[in-house]
Amino acid sequence: MRTVKVPLGDRSYPILIGSDALSRLATECTRRHLASRCAVISDRTVAALYGATVQRALQKAGFDSILISVPAGETSKRLNSVQFCYDRLAAHRLERGSFIVALGGGVVGDLAGFAAATYLRGIAFVQIPTTLLAQVDSSVGGKVGVNLKTGKNLVGAFYQPRFVLCDLATLDSLPPREFRAGLAEVIKYGIIYDAALFRRLERDQDKILRRDRATLSAIVARCCAIKAEVVGQDETESGLRAILNFGHTIGHAIEAISGYGRFLHGEAISIGQVAAARISARWLGLPEREAGRIRALFDRAGLPTTIALSAAQRQRLFSAMKLDKKVRGGEIKFVLVKGMGEASFGHQVPVQLIERVLDGAPIIHHES
Repeated sequence: MRTVKVPLGDRSYPILIGSDALSRLATECTRRHLASRCAVISDRTVAALYGATVQRALQKAGFDSILISVPAGETSKRLNSVQFCYDRLAAHRLERGSFIVALGGGVVGDLAGFAAATYLRGIAFVQIPTTLLAQVDSSVGGKVGVNLKTGKNLVGAFYQPRFVLCDLATLDSLPPREFRAGLAEVIKYGIIYDAALFRRLERDQDKILRRDRATLSAIVARCCAIKAEVVGQDETESGLRAILNFGHTIGHAIEAISGYGRFLHGEAISIGQVAAARISARWLGLPEREAGRIRALFDRAGLPTTIALSAAQRQRLFSAMKLDKKVRGGEIKFVLVKGMGEASFGHQVPVQLIERVLDGAPIIHHES
């Protein structure tokens, strides 16, 4: 079992990573003196796989739990789903000392975390991420929230879990498309923070795609350690933490204009990261070879790297980008890289350059 600590003073917490992490749930809840009444929030797909196991473990340790399940997919990450959860939390008489277990992928973690942050003005919660994307990214750092029709994650809070359990065995149940989508966030860490990690991903991509446990354990732990380092320095995204949004400005907009269904999050930000790398080449002088390596790794992962948009869709994309949380004074701000592992944030990029990149125009010398 690997342990990574998220350093946030008296709100610090561990991320436990291993092939039998689920078996630690009740022990970890007891160690933290969490109250006996709790709720497990999951989606219907994950609940069918692991819901009974988690509830049995909790009940065996003396916890009184209820299972709340929502439909699988991004469309559950909305305010009416939060209301659905609130009603069931109230019916089960959860109190301020009670807690919520988020069992599932990023959608469930964000939804359950937001419910925990706001129900009774905040109760404890625990993250059990069951997708690769959630294990390396969304379950760590305390960003929780839901989407509005106009944009992604526009309603939310910073609210840290008591601990995170990453059970690598749950990754075996992921469909190939979901697993590959998770690699988009893994690759991101190499691009923005750790050139050695990027080289390892290039070297070990075949092992990762085969879901080799030893390889995944090391990769997940390194990604969590990077995010913990960043969050420990900037919990509320007032500066450095913004680098974690590399590729997300365009990616989130793609999700929004496609109705949160056509693209998985990882697929959308794969397109967004390749575009951001090409913008970086033109704006910051990222070597063309490095931009090519980035696209090649996403290609090898089986992820999309381009998108064809009509004129009307292009207009909607730019409108959606202007709702991005990083917008300041109505201007879109990008996270870019000048070299592998060297990210910076707050770049205002001309619309014409974004359009040329989306059109697939050749990379030329940088224009900053």
